[in-house]
Amino acid sequence: MKKYDVLMAVERLTISLDADLAEAIRVAAEADAENVSSWIAEAARHRLSTRGLGTVIKEWERKHGAFTKGELAVADALLHG
Repeated sequence: MKKYDVLMAVERLTISLDADLAEAIRVAAEADAENVSSWIAEAARHRLSTRGLGTVIKEWERKHGAFTKGELAVADALLHG
């Protein structure tokens, strides 16, 4: 559990997951030294933070033209080392 989680109000949710996905989450959370709730919360935060990114990219491309293959390659290298 991260330090800020202790200070935040929490709400308990019940979710249903495919058994294989649930097991993969348990394994990943353990590997990351987190509990499942914290691991899923972080995954949800990430998903929410990138949710509007597609809209931003489409708007940029509408104004400036589509990204070139070279620009995409540079971006990929920056993101994935």
